[in-house]
Amino acid sequence: MITTLLTLALIFTELSLLSFGGGNTILPEMQRQIVDLHHWMTAAEFSAAFALAQAAPGPNLMIVSLLGWRIAGLPGVLVTTIATYAPAFIVTVVAYNLWNRFKDRPWRRIVQAGLVPVTAGLVCSGAAVITAGADTTILLAAITVIATTAIIAMRIHPLVVLGFGAVAGVLGAGWG
Repeated sequence: MITTLLTLALIFTELSLLSFGGGNTILPEMQRQIVDLHHWMTAAEFSAAFALAQAAPGPNLMIVSLLGWRIAGLPGVLVTTIATYAPAFIVTVVAYNLWNRFKDRPWRRIVQAGLVPVTAGLVCSGAAVITAGADTTILLAAITVIATTAIIAMRIHPLVVLGFGAVAGVLGAGWG
């Protein structure tokens, strides 16, 4: 158990320091560590934990607490949550102070402009990882396409799309 907790602390501390652009940017590496390297859960279980965390109110990274719980119970929750939030918080405070100190420098706009597309790419790669683990049947892939279209093209509120997705999943259970 101690080895697992130390491993979780190292993984989530590293992920915390890599989470430029928000928590969803580290999903591919989080999934690789949890599923592929340590085999603590399957890709489908990881995607289900992500979906549950996103459906619940609260911070975007509720998944880290769910993963900690699944892997090591309450100690796992504490380790993954602290290891995810504390390092990023410290770096953010330091970076914010430095960023404000150089607010009038021309290079700041250039750096910021370069980070935006990188962040977008990281978010897209996170979406691809979750989609690959979640879309295990044609029905589930269709729900993903319809949900994405509804949110992007039709601008339907995400809570409405979540509700319809849940109903479609219940009604179509076993159709795969």
